[in-house]
Amino acid sequence: MSYKAILLDQLNACYDDPSWFTPLHDILVDLTVEEAAYVQSEQGHSIWGIVNHLIFWNQKWLERYISEHIEGNYSAQNDATFVVDPSEINDLQWRETLHKLETVFRDWNKALEESDENKLIQPIPSFFNAPWWRVVSNLCTHNAYHIGQIMLLKKTMRQT
Repeated sequence: MSYKAILLDQLNACYDDPSWFTPLHDILVDLTVEEAAYVQSEQGHSIWGIVNHLIFWNQKWLERYISEHIEGNYSAQNDATFVVDPSEINDLQWRETLHKLETVFRDWNKALEESDENKLIQPIPSFFNAPWWRVVSNLCTHNAYHIGQIMLLKKTMRQT
């Protein structure tokens, strides 16, 4: 199996292909705006905030992958990626957020499908000489971590 096939499998397992865990799309499909925006603790994030965080990092790494340019700042203001504007908590904005999420996963699929396998094994000198396959695989692990958080938040919310 090629790196490309493995990465596509990981990416799809995260978004919409039921595998070892419930994919993100299936978790979010029946969530109300109120549930998406609900923050369970003072230090916690809402599901919507976590989705914004996933959109941000998946878009950032997709841009880097396509441009093949990685600038020196690898970690933006991470806390800012979880922000949900209280004035935009409504059905339309939630649907738009879900559309952005779907788009970035579809765009990743397209970028990987159109990639030459050799690109995936090339080291990225400005990013610890890590090959692209490792960076994309770690992005999928990051997605899976937050998908677990989202599932736990949803289950906890619906049990109370």
